[in-house]
Amino acid sequence: MADSTQPSDIDDWAVVDVFCGVGGLTHGFRRVGFNVSAGIDVDHTCKHAFEANNDARFVGKSIDAVSGSALARLYPKGKRRILIGCAPCAPFSAYTPEAKKRRTDKWGLVDIFADRILSVQPEIVSMENVPRLASFDKGRVIKRFIDRLEAEYKVSTTVVDCSKYGVPQRRCRFVLLASRLGPLELEPPGAEEGKRPTVRRAIGEMPAICHGEAHSGDRLHAAPRLSARNLKRIRASEPGGSWEDWPKDLVAACHKKASGRWYRNVYGRMEWDEPAHTITTGCFSFGRGRFGHPSQDRAISLREAAILQTFPAGYEFVGEEDPVYFDTVGRQIGNAVPVALAEAIARSIAKHIEKDRH
Repeated sequence: MADSTQPSDIDDWAVVDVFCGVGGLTHGFRRVGFNVSAGIDVDHTCKHAFEANNDARFVGKSIDAVSGSALARLYPKGKRRILIGCAPCAPFSAYTPEAKKRRTDKWGLVDIFADRILSVQPEIVSMENVPRLASFDKGRVIKRFIDRLEAEYKVSTTVVDCSKYGVPQRRCRFVLLASRLGPLELEPPGAEEGKRPTVRRAIGEMPAICHGEAHSGDRLHAAPRLSARNLKRIRASEPGGSWEDWPKDLVAACHKKASGRWYRNVYGRMEWDEPAHTITTGCFSFGRGRFGHPSQDRAISLREAAILQTFPAGYEFVGEEDPVYFDTVGRQIGNAVPVALAEAIARSIAKHIEKDRH
């Protein structure tokens, strides 16, 4: 439902979402009242979720295969343009091994995004990413991006704690906003101290399920089966604790080494009255982060992970006849922009448009 405070001329604008995934950023903009005409992403598995929930066209291509003129044609004639996106963040993420970062050239997509901005000439731009983008390659990547835009745009950047914007996670993100209309900044946080979103508020009323089961009313409310050893491990785990609390015979050999002491944020349970740790692509796996359910002996379900990413409880990720693959849907959820943060970005732009109108 659109925000009742949306400016009267918001219909004069259209949005295209680059690196759209399953539509977390798009969905936030739509909830504020913006028309998103299309999303672009190389991952074809995202098509159903993007189109089914957002009434927008999915273009299944890499951005380097979509020319500036082709991107411009995705906007309806006569509409003013907003271009939004989140370049793949794996090269910049603290969760990605350094060796993999050295092998990837995905950071170059940030440069290509700048190319498309300068070609399409949208009035407003938003880019969201992990905080380490600001320091990646000694800050050269983001500096080059900003320098290219500043000749034509007023640019602002900030790093935000998503829990202060209604996201029940300890998730920090880098947000860049740029406008030809004048200075544009992200709205201040709205969550009051003591009322921050928590795991309990988000998923505390979800029906109980066992590991290896799916709820009869929602195929995504499913958790993978635990091995006998991992079942013993989760039963030995306390909310907020780690594998260091287990009996020694349950601790993995790799964690007994000196190097393994750095990996404390795996095999952990969430805490009911705290935000979750960052939801990643391994969000359905007890062994890949602090993704153990606070009280049930299982990892959180795909649906619970999506809700912690502030997707609506009924958001469709697969078609009715399509199978649910944990790896695929988990990747889609973990890679998404939290919808509540997307709404904050969209509200900031809506207020900026309204201010310019007057």
